Amino acid sequence: MNDNGERMVLAGKVDLPFSYSAGKTASRFFVELRDHQRIMGKRCPGCQRIIVPARLFCKECFVETDEWVEVGPEGTLLTFTVVYRKENHHPIEAPLAYGIIRLDGADTSIVHLLGETDVTKLEHGMRVRALFSEERKGHIMDIECFRPV
Repeated sequence: MNDNGERMVLAGKVDLPFSYSAGKTASRFFVELRDHQRIMGKRCPGCQRIIVPARLFCKECFVETDEWVEVGPEGTLLTFTVVYRKENHHPIEAPLAYGIIRLDGADTSIVHLLGETDVTKLEHGMRVRALFSEERKGHIMDIECFRPV
C-alpha cells in the first residue's frame, strides 16, 4: 500500500535460477531414464501399488516403498489438454499437448508431453509409447514425448 492506503499492483517477472536435489529415489528414476531408457516405479509394500514416477513413500499407505519395478514404455492416454498459446517454459512450440498417461504395469499416472501427432487427432483411451531423447541428461525430458502407437 502507498501512503494513501491505496493498493498498488505492479506487473513484473523474476527469474530465479535454482538447483534441486532430487534425492535417492528420484535420482535412480532419472538415472534409469538416462542410462537405460527404462521407466521405473516402486511397489508399495502395504497396498502393492506400483507408483510411477517412483516415490520414496506411498501417499496412500504412508509407508516407505521398497521394490523397484520396470513399467511401460507403452500406456493409455487417460486425458489431455492442448495448449495454443506460446510460452517460454513449454519445451516445444504451440500448439502442443500434455497428457496423463497410465503406463502398462503402473497403478498411478504420469503427466508428460504428447508429440509426433496432430493435436486434433488425440483421443482419450488411445495407446501411446515413450520416445526417448537422443541426448539424455538425467531429467524427465529424457523422455522426449509420448506418441501414439
